[in-house]
Amino acid sequence: MADSLKTVLGKHAQLEGVRQLREAMPGVVFDFVDIKRMPDAYRDMARTQPYDICEMAPTMYLMALERGARITALPIPMTRRFRHSGIKKRKGVVIDSPRQLEGRKVGVRNYSVTAAVWTRGVFADDYGLDAGKVQWVTEEAENLDDMALPANVQRLPEGRKIADAINAGEIDVAFDGLAGAGDAQVEMEDLVADAASVERRWFERTGIYPIHGVIVVRNEVLERHPGIGLALYGHFTRSKDAYLQSLESRAEPSGDDRRYLKLRQYVGDPLPYGFAENQASLQALIRYAHQQGLVGGEVAAEDIFIDPRHAAAGQVACWK
Repeated sequence: MADSLKTVLGKHAQLEGVRQLREAMPGVVFDFVDIKRMPDAYRDMARTQPYDICEMAPTMYLMALERGARITALPIPMTRRFRHSGIKKRKGVVIDSPRQLEGRKVGVRNYSVTAAVWTRGVFADDYGLDAGKVQWVTEEAENLDDMALPANVQRLPEGRKIADAINAGEIDVAFDGLAGAGDAQVEMEDLVADAASVERRWFERTGIYPIHGVIVVRNEVLERHPGIGLALYGHFTRSKDAYLQSLESRAEPSGDDRRYLKLRQYVGDPLPYGFAENQASLQALIRYAHQQGLVGGEVAAEDIFIDPRHAAAGQVACWK
């Protein structure tokens, strides 16, 4: 009887080919599980690892791994987005530089959400922002129960949303979409003017292309099926390549389709897979997570993001 692996993946266009598969490798099949809200899958994977293969927010992966979770991330990023954009201010509010967020309230779903980790790190590097001087206002519990929050993090009362605080005039700045202000009823605008040009210069200068979502496998699965990592890498790469080849001919391109077409003009492959292809970005995220108190150390990215093209069969992540 084939070994069935519970698999949770976000609804990304580049995964259409993977979702059509039945067999992961000889004797191993996918059992795809649909989760309505992917942050719930991230939280469950961080806490109890109920799935064999799961997309996971990379910051949650770092935090869970340091705490002893027996999981390993493959360097197969699911989504990419530069982080000078994605944070909004109430239209008409004058903020000339992200450094002027010091002393203000900023809304975000929870403190450790990867979008916020990237943005705090980028703003510290590029503008000298001291994130410890910002009042971070959150609406959800953190994904790990034992996480000690900094004193400058305030959670809204149960049931109250970031959008409610914005609508009430209590917050002027918040992350966009699921990370914060997606349902706000007031007009918001980008905090960083001409963010696309700023982001392009950032990439040309640093080589950092922020990652949101990686593929995580339970160590027990990697050890039981030593070839599964390489098999997954092949499936995901072929599916992504087919998606990228179809981009310009898509009859009704999505927002992500159009964004990746634009990014391709200067990043090349807008969804690069592999460790070497992502080393600068992975190491930057580890550095930011450490600087922000989310993990206690700054480890080498190659020890925890295992590239199955080059690693020993069955190799698992080691936080050291």
